[in-house]
Amino acid sequence: MQVRPISPEKLAELLADRIAALPGAGERWLRIAVDGAGPARPELLADALVEPLRLRGRPTLRVSAADFLRPASIRLEYGHQDADAFHDLWLDDGALLREVLDPLEPGGSGRVLPSLRDPATDRSTRAPYVRLPPGGVLLLDGALLLGRWLPLELTVHLALTPAALARRTPADQQWTLPAFARYEAETEPAEAADVIVRVDDPRHPALVERS
Repeated sequence: MQVRPISPEKLAELLADRIAALPGAGERWLRIAVDGAGPARPELLADALVEPLRLRGRPTLRVSAADFLRPASIRLEYGHQDADAFHDLWLDDGALLREVLDPLEPGGSGRVLPSLRDPATDRSTRAPYVRLPPGGVLLLDGALLLGRWLPLELTVHLALTPAALARRTPADQQWTLPAFARYEAETEPAEAADVIVRVDDPRHPALVERS
């Protein structure tokens, strides 16, 4: 295994090239996930892929897993700071599959709901459905996405050491750290993902290249 420093700009270009080279690219929909804890800022990398993919002729749709959380009555059933509930219950896998991922299966409708529930108000976003053109790319960002049997064509994991994660996690979110420790132990995202990027310092990411 080798670790190669790479600029954020070059990382986006490299990933866009890899996405554009996936089997069926340009003909079928591709579903790409950028997985990482909040401090890794997976949404920034997903956003950064939009323009490079557009320049390669691939229309994109951005979706955040944070907009597909279960209702607060379920998420917070065991309290506001239960790490196991955060790990197991917060993400509405079923809604994400039904409204986002399954419609992009071969032969699907391409009709996607870009957001379901506002995590702050716990109310429906009332977002209209949109159609992703054939050959388009879904860019999904979020935490704890791997190991859930989500149908994805490429997964990118933004890795933080436990020390970096603890240092960069705000005080009011420190209670989530045991959930990410479980994720590392049980899911092993660095093994499960197709692409691993170390982001202990977000200004200087490093691409992990498996031998």
